[in-house]
Amino acid sequence: MTTKIELIVDDLDDNAAFDARLPDLLQKARALPGLQRLESGKVWPKEDGTPTPAFRSLTLWFDGYDEASAATSSEAGGAFFPAFFGAANGKVTGLFTDVEES
Repeated sequence: MTTKIELIVDDLDDNAAFDARLPDLLQKARALPGLQRLESGKVWPKEDGTPTPAFRSLTLWFDGYDEASAATSSEAGGAFFPAFFGAANGKVTGLFTDVEES
């Protein structure tokens, strides 16, 4: 069953610094073995001006759990995941999800 790794980046002290690193991070993510699809998004600002619940999200799609798990422990995973979490100063929620319907 399809598995996705979703990385949700909290609002950061310096969102622009993260965005400056994003092209390199996406390039590293695209090198993950078994990656089927990548979705990157920026959270829209709230109309009432209150803080958003998060800043960005990145979703990495794989054929299944084994492929997603293997990607995290691969050489490319060793380059991508620490760089991503570092760029976000660790302010990331990671979800490993079994996709039931898409």
